Amino acid sequence: MLGLISSKSALKIRQMKKELKDTIIVELGKKLQEYPHFYLVDLTGLNAEKTSELRRNCFKNEISLLVVKNKLLHKAFENAELDYTALYDCLKGNTALMFTNVANAPAKLLKDYKTKKQEVPALKGAFAEESIFVGADKLDELVAIKSKNELIADVVALLQSPIKNVMSGLNAGGKIHGLLDAIAERNK
Repeated sequence: MLGLISSKSALKIRQMKKELKDTIIVELGKKLQEYPHFYLVDLTGLNAEKTSELRRNCFKNEISLLVVKNKLLHKAFENAELDYTALYDCLKGNTALMFTNVANAPAKLLKDYKTKKQEVPALKGAFAEESIFVGADKLDELVAIKSKNELIADVVALLQSPIKNVMSGLNAGGKIHGLLDAIAERNK
């Protein structure tokens, strides 16, 4: 059947494929700009049922899962504004991208799979909080990253602590005199 295709038709097919590849590279570039964090994951060994389960779990956690060809992702990395050269070695075998707005969400999901004694999906690398992590051994570091909301809650709690101390001192003594006595005793 291939022998029946003229050389002009074969050239058009190859060009169409190149155009499709270029479109995919551009779309990957847009995703890299759209999401502040992404993970490279190996899905080798997942059957259709397990892959569907992973996709559902990603959807629940607001993670966009996308299976990509390594060469196309490599080209998207090369065209990106940021330097992703440290992740080039991760582009071997089966690769899926997990895009997210919360830096540690994919790490927690992967950790959950790991605690269930499942080898797949396995972390290859990640770009989170403007840092690059390479290797499955970085999973615990990625889980420990605090989200923006967690950091804001920590700062608010730190800011509220002195105010709470002053308020409790005022409530305890009822007067400034009681507060000053409490402070004086603390300094002894």
